[in-house]
Amino acid sequence: MTKASSVVLHKLKKELEILEAKKGRGTELVTLYIPHDKQLSDVTSQMREEYSQASNIKSARTRKNVQSALEVIMQRLKLIKSVPENGLVLLVGTIPSGIKDKIEVYMMEPPEQIMTYTYHCDSTFYLDPIRDMLEEKGTYGLLVVDRGDATVGLLKGKRIDIVKRINSTVPRKHGRGGQSQRRFERLIEIAAHEYFKRIGEHASEIFRNTPDLRGVLVGGPGPTKEFFVDEGYLHHEVMKKLIDVVDTSYTDDFGIRELVDNAKETFKDLEVTKEKDLVQRFMGEVVKDHGLAAYGEKEVRKYLQIGAVDTVLISEEVESFRTAISCANCDYAGNKTVRSLKAYEEAISSEACPKCFESSLGIDKFKSTLDEFQELAEATGAKVEVISIETEEGQQLIAFGGIAAILRFRP
Repeated sequence: MTKASSVVLHKLKKELEILEAKKGRGTELVTLYIPHDKQLSDVTSQMREEYSQASNIKSARTRKNVQSALEVIMQRLKLIKSVPENGLVLLVGTIPSGIKDKIEVYMMEPPEQIMTYTYHCDSTFYLDPIRDMLEEKGTYGLLVVDRGDATVGLLKGKRIDIVKRINSTVPRKHGRGGQSQRRFERLIEIAAHEYFKRIGEHASEIFRNTPDLRGVLVGGPGPTKEFFVDEGYLHHEVMKKLIDVVDTSYTDDFGIRELVDNAKETFKDLEVTKEKDLVQRFMGEVVKDHGLAAYGEKEVRKYLQIGAVDTVLISEEVESFRTAISCANCDYAGNKTVRSLKAYEEAISSEACPKCFESSLGIDKFKSTLDEFQELAEATGAKVEVISIETEEGQQLIAFGGIAAILRFRP
């Protein structure tokens, strides 16, 4: 099973937002989840049975709409040669649209394997399984500690949450000699033991009550973190999930983020590390004289068209459309990028043509900027990555307009 790319997942999230808003007048929207190993002939047989059963629906409108949806599904099943590796999702139903109701059909391959065959009929599409697939799986426990203070956090997908800050009560050493010094050192060690014990209890309680905890990482400056782990201050169930002990310079909120950054080998398969590396690589090129970086929609498009781009970085917050517009009164034609397609469709009717100055402009066709850049990238072997806004690096990308590129060469 191949892992879905960031672009595929981003598009699926956007599509899910659209599908969640679809409502039928009755229980007439049909959802079908077909696993890879399910025989299509068996599915078709069940659809025929459901079609027959639908004749018992009392409401004539609902009966007609359900049977129409089942007919469309059976027609689509005839065109499918085999079920994809991850399975197949079919969403079919009549959606009220003002003047005339319209039957809508959505067919998709999910990002993960469908394990259970599901037939569902309701006033909304059944989207919970897809929604679950899009959620980042697993949580990692984070703890940074030294004799001064400690911080407990959780890494959930790409988001770091600070859960607990613990201040030290260990007194500092002093320069007295003799028995006074030895007695004071014993008091320091007793205080340190109680402090580490308190950290272990708080951290263990947080980690043990975290659902789907994948692992725990401990960090901090100097040898204190190793002492804390070796002396068994964490609960034995938490210790079983200890992945790594990592050097950090700090033990505050920044130290938690530093722990994630320094544990790249541990998190090498997580999207959060991949995104951080890409944006940091871009930022490294920005500060160089004649560095291999470009940003802004126009500049990135220009470099894509000449094959100079290695990787395009697009913020998930950027939602725009590339429109082809023309004038009905003259031969003017042009392109324009807009953030809201619906708002632009309403505004363009009163916009003056740059050539004849008449209000005769209209949209001939449109394409999302992400789709356009993906097509340009595929034509030249470049990569496209959608960057989340939940990390500091994601916020940095927004400051560059939300669209940037790492170049192969600078023309």
